Amino acid sequence: MNKYQYKVQGVDYDVEIEEVEGNVAKVVVNGVRFDVELKQPINPTSTLKKVHVEAPKVVARPSVAPAAAPAAAAPAAASTGSAIKAPLPGTIIDVKVNVGDTVKQGDVVLVLEAMKMQNNIESEYAGTVTSITVKQGESVMEGSVLLTIG
Repeated sequence: MNKYQYKVQGVDYDVEIEEVEGNVAKVVVNGVRFDVELKQPINPTSTLKKVHVEAPKVVARPSVAPAAAPAAAAPAAASTGSAIKAPLPGTIIDVKVNVGDTVKQGDVVLVLEAMKMQNNIESEYAGTVTSITVKQGESVMEGSVLLTIG
């Protein structure tokens, strides 16, 4: 398995390439598993470090439901508490809380723009915000940890 770090529009992504067969690569991006269909097959004997895949040239489909990805819980270890995750990919429009704030279940903690719609992300838990892992203007993927509540 090959591990890489990419920065796309200022957002860091940890990418693990598990397998490449023909024009389909099985990858894990920030803990979410995808099958990536490449426009051109990659020669399996070439080193994967030489592969350059640009975002407009790939079609990514989750190979498993992001909530079921076993690595999805790993980022929560950075802080104590329960993770609030992005329900879909989008851009953070507004962070409504700060670390140390007390929130109730159902409180709006941030606003995520996806498909030209603003979505209020509500706390699933009552408690204190222990960490915020995103900032306004940042793009996030489905399943990304946005903040933790302890």
